[in-house]
Amino acid sequence: MSARHVLLVDDDKEVREALGQTLELADLKPILAGSFIESKDHIAKSFNGVVVTDVRMPGKDGFQLLEFAQSVDRELPVILLTGEADVPMAVRGISGGAFSFLEKPCSPKDLLATVERALKTRNLILENRRLRREVETGDAAARLLRGQSEHSHKMREAARAVARTTADVLITGEPGVGTAKMAEVVHLLSVGSNAPFLKFSAASMTGETLAVALRDAADGSIFLDEVLRLSPAAQFALLDAMEGHDRPRIIAGTYADLSKEVEEGRFSPDLFYRLQAATIRIPPLRERPEDIPVLFRHYVDIACEQSDLPVPEITPEVISKLMAQDWPGNARSLMNAAMRFAMGLSDGEGTHAEELGLAEQMAQVERSLIIAALTRHNGNATVAAKHLKLPRKTFYDKLAKHAIKAELYRD
Repeated sequence: MSARHVLLVDDDKEVREALGQTLELADLKPILAGSFIESKDHIAKSFNGVVVTDVRMPGKDGFQLLEFAQSVDRELPVILLTGEADVPMAVRGISGGAFSFLEKPCSPKDLLATVERALKTRNLILENRRLRREVETGDAAARLLRGQSEHSHKMREAARAVARTTADVLITGEPGVGTAKMAEVVHLLSVGSNAPFLKFSAASMTGETLAVALRDAADGSIFLDEVLRLSPAAQFALLDAMEGHDRPRIIAGTYADLSKEVEEGRFSPDLFYRLQAATIRIPPLRERPEDIPVLFRHYVDIACEQSDLPVPEITPEVISKLMAQDWPGNARSLMNAAMRFAMGLSDGEGTHAEELGLAEQMAQVERSLIIAALTRHNGNATVAAKHLKLPRKTFYDKLAKHAIKAELYRD
């Protein structure tokens, strides 16, 4: 995420607006403030930009703003402006930690050159912090989004790509796939990962509670679970809040087809289009069966650790039973099955497995293996058939038998 914001502080309105226009014409994002009080709330350790401030201002001056910025983030570049430059003042500014010192009136060329250097420095600082966090905590996508399928790989890459931006996010998927966990991963990979991550049920939110949440999350992220359940008034309030700057990232989760809900008048089209700009889809387990053994072992380990139980052996027969199921409840159901297995209350069956005969279970295993082959080979039926060592006609017969469409597994 490239730093492009410039917090511009000057008590002279005409000067402030003129400099702001210069910054805008250079494709920068100025934030205008007329005093120390107006500007200080924009300064944070995660601020994605730099500060340009006049020295001479009523009340607390530019040196005091510099001191405040240094107390919040010693690596935040602050450029001082003054119409009465002298050597002692410049020395005071630079020794106090200022990035640079410009004499007013400064030419647009000098201002932009200095600001661009400061932004380049800020970008390096923020990127180094992000890399340090990854080293210290591990990559959140790798730690929290487990699985070896191509689908899982693409999910992790999507989370990383979205996190590098400031975009609001829509996370879609069937019940139980883990939209809240994906939202947390996006937050942890973001520049504002040290800021709050707040989760809410969208059905419980009003315009007033949204305003409080936006304030409390500051530079962090807000996750709204099942965003379709926002009331019309809350949808309008959220859309209005999203028009502003210096707000938390909005991450919305839904199990519904929001485009259909928009067509039928149950969801705001404007809000949908704002959220749709960055969308992450979490595929159900039936589309990535090779992830089932990986996730099940992980959930069993967690259950045993939490309950201080020995880890039971997970035999090939247990894995076969797991892969013979569609898991309509997805990761949530698989987690429940792992907990029962860890406590010795089941042998790896889901809630509906006992209703299946041997032939049905074998058919589901076969279906899962076919889907896994198609996923691995980007929907190419010919290559998938060769991978499974099946004649082409037999493979196509099995596609028809299981109602599988190869083209659904192409990028």
